Amino acid sequence: MAKFSSYRCFVSLIFCSIIFPASAQNKHTFTSGLLLRAGTSYGREALYTDPLAYALYTNTLRTPFEGEVFGKDKDGNDIKWTKITVDGESRFRGRGASNGYVYYEYIASEAQSAVLNITGNATVFVNGEPHMGDPYAAGWMNIPLKLKKGKNEFFVRGIGRQTVLTFPTTPVFLDINDATVPVISGAHSTETSLKAAVVVVNTTAATLHNLKMRSSLAGKEMTTALPAVPAYSTRKVYFDFEKSAREGQNDCLLSLLQENKVIDQKTLKIESVKPGDKYAKTFVSGIDGSLQYFAVAPQTGAEQKNAALFFSVHGAGVEAIGQARAYQSKDWGTLVAPTNRRPRGFNWEDWGRLDALEVLNIAKKQLEPDPQRIYLTGHSMGGHGTWFLGATYPDKWAAIAPCAGYPTLKGYGSADGLIPESSSSELGQLLLRTSNQSDVPKLAYNYKKLGVYVLHGDADETVSVKYARQMKSQLAAFHPDMSYYEYPGGSHWYGNHSVDWLPIFDFFKWHTIPLSKTVETIDFTTASPGISASNYWVSIHQQVIPLKYSNIKLNRNLDSGTISGTLENVALLKLSLSDFPKGKAINIRLDSLNTLKYTTHSAADSLFLEKQGNTWTFAKVPDMKVKGPHRYGTFKEGFNKHMLYVYGTGGTNEEQAWSVAKARFDAESWYYRGNGAIDIIADKEYSKAKYAGRNVVLIGNGTTNSAWKILLADCPVQVNKNTVTVGSKKLTGDDLGAYFIWPIAGTQSNTVSVIAGSGLKGMKAANANQYFAGGSGFPDIMVFRLKMLTDGIDQVEYAGFYDNNWNLK
Repeated sequence: MAKFSSYRCFVSLIFCSIIFPASAQNKHTFTSGLLLRAGTSYGREALYTDPLAYALYTNTLRTPFEGEVFGKDKDGNDIKWTKITVDGESRFRGRGASNGYVYYEYIASEAQSAVLNITGNATVFVNGEPHMGDPYAAGWMNIPLKLKKGKNEFFVRGIGRQTVLTFPTTPVFLDINDATVPVISGAHSTETSLKAAVVVVNTTAATLHNLKMRSSLAGKEMTTALPAVPAYSTRKVYFDFEKSAREGQNDCLLSLLQENKVIDQKTLKIESVKPGDKYAKTFVSGIDGSLQYFAVAPQTGAEQKNAALFFSVHGAGVEAIGQARAYQSKDWGTLVAPTNRRPRGFNWEDWGRLDALEVLNIAKKQLEPDPQRIYLTGHSMGGHGTWFLGATYPDKWAAIAPCAGYPTLKGYGSADGLIPESSSSELGQLLLRTSNQSDVPKLAYNYKKLGVYVLHGDADETVSVKYARQMKSQLAAFHPDMSYYEYPGGSHWYGNHSVDWLPIFDFFKWHTIPLSKTVETIDFTTASPGISASNYWVSIHQQVIPLKYSNIKLNRNLDSGTISGTLENVALLKLSLSDFPKGKAINIRLDSLNTLKYTTHSAADSLFLEKQGNTWTFAKVPDMKVKGPHRYGTFKEGFNKHMLYVYGTGGTNEEQAWSVAKARFDAESWYYRGNGAIDIIADKEYSKAKYAGRNVVLIGNGTTNSAWKILLADCPVQVNKNTVTVGSKKLTGDDLGAYFIWPIAGTQSNTVSVIAGSGLKGMKAANANQYFAGGSGFPDIMVFRLKMLTDGIDQVEYAGFYDNNWNLK
């Protein structure tokens, strides 16, 4: 050890930091650290608390040492840093670490690049910069870093089972451990090539442009141009390959090219199956332009037009291809399993919901099923997905069958916790209202037109059978078409018949989606027209109170030409009259008020109605500029439609660095949670013409981001140095963070979602991307101070919604 004597040994703090020359060391595994039970709180809501992050952001966090008192808990007891070491399995374990931090440090002999891999953590601050963790211990979350010479500090939130730094010999390389790959099948017969995706790791200080991927399979080569990969980041990229392959596993040689020079090669295994076997298909998602996949259990014999379509949503930790392989093929239809973008993903809410809709539309187009025989089922988290998607889009399914499912994230929260159910403050109630779409029991009457089959093991210890009994009790009060079965002695998974249950498919067989002309009564509830607006011949286009439940109960008689009923929280209603013949006189009476008379001019007529005082009147077709199902808010809506991240290059050096780091942190989080990829550009590169048709996520403020004046000049919310204005309300200070959404002028449906701060403190307050937690609710606008991290909702200065004309009241 003599040759290391000139370096400080931190035995009393953490561990002995031994310095190796960069050329000789290729891996460093942390074996000891300091644990702090900090009392952090991150969940499925906009609010979060994190005392350690607050100390870090206010420059009051010191390098910790064993026994140091960090603060007090709620009972007044000291919160201390305590030593923690790996166990016999070389893993860190510690009681209370799930809501705390573990500290490590690494002494580098020189500034150098490295790749950090932690399994089991939520996030990590590296020298103050936030990075995504690997909460599900997948093992492939690699984070390129630029280590500085000397001490590098790591604050890991949620104990990481293992923490490893590696020092790659190649600065840019391929990682195939998290590949998105189709399973080649005869079902691809109309396609000349297929797409797969792997990760490019960039450990350099430069954004990589003009990369290409060359694939070679069965002697056939294809070359694909790749998107830019930002500095010190990873990006999942897709490429084309020839589909010719023999049955079984095939080697596909991938060559990463820069300036036509090979800089890395990997061999990817691609499976090919015989006709009739289960397979996977990839597609480019409209959400972010990334490559996703769905799995198929084809109809016995061959997929046929006008057959049934079974839509099966998987449980947490289950791949879609595994879901499809749990089913025997059916002779009367094809089963399709979407991914939720990841085995855990977004709990079938938010972008999991959008993934399901994307795959459903693709399946309808490619398989051309009988439009009246489309069925929904799923297991565990997919049982929740079945309850949720069934209630949210009740006219898309003939019948649903949740298996071992829980109805709502308010009662069964899983990894990201529960959606809170109540708040004592008016502001808290408003924030909770933004998660109303997740509360399935409030939407239960939407099941009236559906057949419902509930399957649950009566000995399930993972998802208690009490959830099935809860929904059975609720539906029994009004639902005429429900079947219910508790599997005796059934655990959470008791074999493939946990999902592939013959009575479910027998139940499906005698159900069809009603034709619109046969639907004479509608009882429909939605939390937001931006999520779910329509049910057969009626659509809710606007609400009186945003995100409060809207309900319509309507009765229609095609012969007598009458429509009547009651509405709650509906500002603008659309009625489709296509089921009435041309020239039919119709009387419409809503809420027992005035009668509106209309005579149809064609078989494709529709009407818009609005309530003015105590009178319902005819309304003009709304302009696309106003709120509607096409563009309704909230803040989270902007993360869609091939979203583009635009970071600011103005302000102080620290503000510029924050803007880039925030974009990188979100890109890492989106990749991990949503198998996604984000295009990231500087503000100076943005123009509406160049990026037409795309939503924008803008990072910075009116002072630091030059794209602000292009996208937000007409917005009533303005954030500048030391100032936030929301309409006539003016807030001052450098500690204000803000999230809000705004329609992009000149577009029909695009929006910009803004992540802003009035100064460096406010910017850092906006770091936590809680918006990527499935089911978390956000309003149109939210402004908060940095002290929200310690004081909670009391430091939220403003939260609310625009009206239906995008004005502030």
